[in-house]
Amino acid sequence: MGILLPPFWSRKYSQIRTPVSILTLHSLGLSPQSAMVKASQGESVGCLYQYLETKKLLDGEIVFYPRVIGERDPNNAFHWRWGFNWKEKINGVWKGRSIGSIPPGAVPMIRTMQQLLVNREDITAFIKKAKTKKPSPKLDVCKNFDNTKLKPVLPDDTPIAVVLFAGGGGIEAGMVQAGIRPVIAVEFDPTKPDLSRAIAKTHHHNFSEYGCKVIQQTVQEVPQSRFLGFPHRPDYLHASPVCANFSQAHTAKAGKGEETADDLTAAIAVAEAIRQLQPRVFTLENVPRYQNSQSFSIILSALELEGYSVDYSVVNMADFGLPQARRRLVLTASKGFQVVLPTESKSCGWYSAIAHLIPTMTDSHLLPKQQQAVERFLAANEPAPLLIERVGGRSQSKYKPGHLPCNTILRSHFTDHKGCNRSKFADIWLPDGTVKSLSIQGAARLQGFPDWYEFPKETATAGSIIGYSVPPSFASQLFMSAQSYSYAGNS
Repeated sequence: MGILLPPFWSRKYSQIRTPVSILTLHSLGLSPQSAMVKASQGESVGCLYQYLETKKLLDGEIVFYPRVIGERDPNNAFHWRWGFNWKEKINGVWKGRSIGSIPPGAVPMIRTMQQLLVNREDITAFIKKAKTKKPSPKLDVCKNFDNTKLKPVLPDDTPIAVVLFAGGGGIEAGMVQAGIRPVIAVEFDPTKPDLSRAIAKTHHHNFSEYGCKVIQQTVQEVPQSRFLGFPHRPDYLHASPVCANFSQAHTAKAGKGEETADDLTAAIAVAEAIRQLQPRVFTLENVPRYQNSQSFSIILSALELEGYSVDYSVVNMADFGLPQARRRLVLTASKGFQVVLPTESKSCGWYSAIAHLIPTMTDSHLLPKQQQAVERFLAANEPAPLLIERVGGRSQSKYKPGHLPCNTILRSHFTDHKGCNRSKFADIWLPDGTVKSLSIQGAARLQGFPDWYEFPKETATAGSIIGYSVPPSFASQLFMSAQSYSYAGNS
């Protein structure tokens, strides 16, 4: 990854002189007299500068971060990466020093401090503090699952959300954990009508108490009624378009996936929802390959035309505390402020996330391929808990030792090619020789579901909800981050 510096990067904001109120001085912990003394000393306060990051994608395209749709505004702090540099004399030699990756929300305060000629040490101390976010204990997936046993109670004035391609409500569970009320959820898959109705029933069971209405129509059908009954200008609009034709698992199994008419009409419907509903924040989640599709371009164009600031990237949700390796494209778009991804957290192994559930799981036995996987592991490693898949892997079973996140959880793990329940989909091997069958509850934990979410008894329905869903633990972090920027945008 490279850095591109615009030609005006060296501008010294310390040379700017603007009136500053007494209240601003006190908010920085400075008196007017102290600011005058610092100014009279003529101390260098360093240079705040803008830059862009460059990255080469897998298809060879060069992109610039932060991603911006349309013209990049030199006066919009969220359209740039930010750094701060200065020179200091060390052993009689002047050397350059710098701090990068400054949160854009901290830029106005840094400029104010420069205008006040606050000394460099105070400015750099402020920058370091701005870069350090204390993680909320609710977001520690590894250690704080107990915090998700009680279903949140939301006040009447809670921000509201509309969800397209809702499934069983993974994104809604994350919204609720972040203090957001889902009010409309669109869920219907005409290719799997019975499964879709069962999933919608589970959604209603979990979220109806929040006033959420499930609309059992396709996303393409909804615009025909001009979104009758939908709230205008909701706080949040989310879409997770069907990803089957873009997923790596699908293309590996059935050859190269091709974008279909259904994919395009779904994207057009999402674009129409953006235009008509005008949400304050729009979010999208999909598999990484979706970013190279015409469908994605349709949605990006709609956001550009409606004046949204857009940022998107591919993330591994294991980097945000999910005990599962799950790479997904995540997009955020907003007006008047910019939502950013939450701060990455410590990686979490699958074993620590579900160790307390293992004694309650049913006993199992290993298939020959699974036994071979255990033997291969023990030949090169000390004994450790292993999570071993029973399905997939033509020549050998996939497995993960306990200190690592598990492999990506897919709907196909829970159902056969006819959509029928699998009685077993993964096993846990322990060093004492015990073998347990991974339960739906355990799989839900690995997908970041809160304990209060109630799954149906049918494995195919429950497994489909788990495999299709945006991990709620990641969603809660995303929307907590969005909430903080939303409040800042209103202030």
